[in-house]
Amino acid sequence: MISEETKQRMQSLAARYPVARSAVMPALYLAQQEEGYITQQGLCTIAEAIGMSVDDVESIATFYTMYHQHQPGKRIIKVCTSISCYLRNCDALVEHLEKRLGIKRGETTADGSYTLMTAECLASCGTAPVLQVNNEFVENVTLQMADTLIDELDGELH
Repeated sequence: MISEETKQRMQSLAARYPVARSAVMPALYLAQQEEGYITQQGLCTIAEAIGMSVDDVESIATFYTMYHQHQPGKRIIKVCTSISCYLRNCDALVEHLEKRLGIKRGETTADGSYTLMTAECLASCGTAPVLQVNNEFVENVTLQMADTLIDELDGELH
């Protein structure tokens, strides 16, 4: 549930812009921060706070990969699939992580520890292949590095 404080922050954001709808992306971040992902109630609250239709807010929330439509895992792993990463074998990295975690891209492990995603570009072409764990970069990733990373993350989670 979106708190009154967050609703006020959304309205305050909208007031900063010449066109209130410009606040939709920061408002989506606020809703996701509070609820963990973008809920229907969050969409409605944002629409009301900044004067947009729920459908317009939802079209933005579903377009961008940084907004989650379902509760993600504690660790969100995003593997870059841009041309630089593709040329450095990101497909094998994704397949390796799918096998290691027992999920497909876009899924979350049964224990809620990991969500595996792909992203068109993570803007680190010179260090391909690259992935992010909760928005922190891991660059020049090999399959062995991916396994070590999962082992370390498992240690932090348990």
